Amino acid sequence: MKVRKLMMTAALAVMLSAPVMAADQFFPVLVYRTGAYAPNGTPWANGYVDYLKLVNAKGGINGVKLTFEECEFGYATDRGVECYERLKGKSGGATLVQPLSTGVTFALTEKASVDKIPLITAGYGRSESANGAVFTWNFPLLGTYWVGADVAIQHIGKKEGGLDKLKGKKIALVYHDSPYGKEPIPLLQERAKMHGFDVMLLPVAHPGVEQKATWLQIRQNKPDYVLLWGWGVMNSTSLKEAQATGYPRDKMYGIWWAGAEPDVKDVGEGAKGYNAMTLQHGAEPNSKVVKDMLAMVHAKGQGTGPKEEVGSVLYMRGLLSAMLGVEGVRKAQERYGKGKTMTGEQVRWGLENLNLDQKTLDGMGFAGVMRPVQTSCLDHMGSSWVRVHTWDGAKWNFSSDWYQADEKVLRPMVMLASGRYAEEKKLKPRTPEECKQ
Repeated sequence: MKVRKLMMTAALAVMLSAPVMAADQFFPVLVYRTGAYAPNGTPWANGYVDYLKLVNAKGGINGVKLTFEECEFGYATDRGVECYERLKGKSGGATLVQPLSTGVTFALTEKASVDKIPLITAGYGRSESANGAVFTWNFPLLGTYWVGADVAIQHIGKKEGGLDKLKGKKIALVYHDSPYGKEPIPLLQERAKMHGFDVMLLPVAHPGVEQKATWLQIRQNKPDYVLLWGWGVMNSTSLKEAQATGYPRDKMYGIWWAGAEPDVKDVGEGAKGYNAMTLQHGAEPNSKVVKDMLAMVHAKGQGTGPKEEVGSVLYMRGLLSAMLGVEGVRKAQERYGKGKTMTGEQVRWGLENLNLDQKTLDGMGFAGVMRPVQTSCLDHMGSSWVRVHTWDGAKWNFSSDWYQADEKVLRPMVMLASGRYAEEKKLKPRTPEECKQ
């Protein structure tokens, strides 16, 4: 009996003295690899998952391994919410969630604040959620739809010889009839008041394959420019209809979700001259991060999708989205313990204190891909840099300098809309003092 007790004591001592291994950091991955939006959703998902694999190939986040699980939701809001509920408590709890849908973002905004899980909506979601004082768990990192719409108007104004030259012009918005497609409308209406142009609103029903009536209106009304806020098959359908009705593609500007290879490859030469905003990056086949991905993940047979898509526009979008989440965890570890698994609450602090300067980005392999991002407790967007790229019939090429959204236009809109939301939900916005806690 005494011997057994001594052995148990010795075993316990060994266990207590052994180094404690960190649990894995779990990333739920909401995807749509099936349905009408699969051609666009798939490369995003592949880029996202591949980046998590690349981080693991480099040793994890200070030794903490990343795990993930995909959940297919087919771009349906109800199924996206189901995926969130199914995955949020797995493997010690979700690090963060990236909904990849503005509709799902709207549905999860209140749930995430209760569950204390950050939502990263890089380049989509609610535009007013840039205000971290009210939207304390939403992070529309790198830009919102108001940013994209603002830069589109700036660029068109520059082409016309100045924003004052937009007076009397007609700009049509062909948009997916969903929360996503409706997001730019307030910004366009605000800019229209400022500069005296007219906005034509032309909604297109899901999934967007039937647009004959829309383009008949465009042919009859002859807008000076068309903005395209589409997703999936809607984008290529719009370009084919523009070609059929003779609307010049060089007068068309898509948002960044309407400016990738799947949108134009089936139209080819017929889409030549079509422009789109970029969420900083475009197609980046020559970037260092892509070379690392090919060498450390795909060369070992661990790539999620085909090697040929690595570096394409939406693949890079998924990769960037994953990188922002990973860097939120890395930043959180600086405060709460390197080599430890971070909770959703700790990751929120990390995402509110991101400071990815150009030297850091270049060192991570993102030289030439993106510009610095710096967030705060009150600023959950952190950056509003945008470029325009143009399809030459075979590939995308950057066709503008860098733009930044005009804060004098955006900030009052963000504060007004987020203030209304706070009032409606009876929320007390965080103060700068509370942010320091």
